[in-house]
Amino acid sequence: MKSPVLDVQGLRTSFFSEGEEVPAVDNVDFHINEGEILGIVGESGCGKSVTSLSIMGLIPKPPGKIVGGKILFHGEDLTLAKEKRMREIRGNEIAMIFQEPMTSLNPLFTIGNQLIEAIKIHNKNWGKQKARDRAVEILKLVGLPRAEELINEYPHQLSGGMRQRVMIAMAMVCGPKVLIADEPTTALDVTIQAQILGLMKRLNEELNTAIMLITHDLGVVAEVCKRVVVMYSGKIVEEGDVHTIFNNPKHPYTVGLIKSIPDMREKQDRLYSIPGNVPKPGSIKQGCRFAARCEYALDKCKTQTPELFNVGSNHKVRCFLHEEQEVVG
Repeated sequence: MKSPVLDVQGLRTSFFSEGEEVPAVDNVDFHINEGEILGIVGESGCGKSVTSLSIMGLIPKPPGKIVGGKILFHGEDLTLAKEKRMREIRGNEIAMIFQEPMTSLNPLFTIGNQLIEAIKIHNKNWGKQKARDRAVEILKLVGLPRAEELINEYPHQLSGGMRQRVMIAMAMVCGPKVLIADEPTTALDVTIQAQILGLMKRLNEELNTAIMLITHDLGVVAEVCKRVVVMYSGKIVEEGDVHTIFNNPKHPYTVGLIKSIPDMREKQDRLYSIPGNVPKPGSIKQGCRFAARCEYALDKCKTQTPELFNVGSNHKVRCFLHEEQEVVG
């Protein structure tokens, strides 16, 4: 059995405003095995991106702070690591593809300058030509044509799909053990989206890179992931392998997300949507955070917070509808 390369235990990340603590990630546990693709899904505001920024050590301080839990990378707790150590890990061993490539790439520098900078930070003894050759090599690896010319171009000269490939190249250039991809296909058309997903699968298979894929698109999860974690309002509400989650979802929120996917085989007069909105962080002080939107809510759902229950082999759900099952330790 493959061992976890990244193990998040009881992670709690909060933001502080006018003396009030607002929890954005609340007691989150999950792990990623070597060479695995893990999907993290949920609507905007569910804590997915804050979780990834916590792992990267990029939570803005102030107002944000990791207030509890552990983030174990090969056994090392990153919550205790100094900034110097995090700079060594960030980009070199754990890399991240951010949501919007146009704002993540510096418009004042060429693609080559930005790639070479990332290479030389982690390979200080490399000469400029060796770093440039590596930059061209990684651009070719992610499927970009005429890499020798493209390295001298600026971000605005590239299409959206090409910029996203550059972002993947920048993340992969130092051969990280873990790649965090935060909505890597947002705002791309379906053709380019398919190409990006295919590229990520190929990099995972060829380089054995563990990938944490953050998305709100369940179709993307079904395409590339092995396991999936469903987050809602800062908590994990369901976790399992992709086949189980799609064929036998247990949490009403997961059921709603799957029902929201249009079925092209049937004519639908109206697309399904989960009623209501994700609550603001910290606005629900007690009870299940999904209770106000849940058609199956019980009386105690409004006053008590459910634990994670084991409902099958490697299948967990946070819902009182399944409380007769064993509580996850």
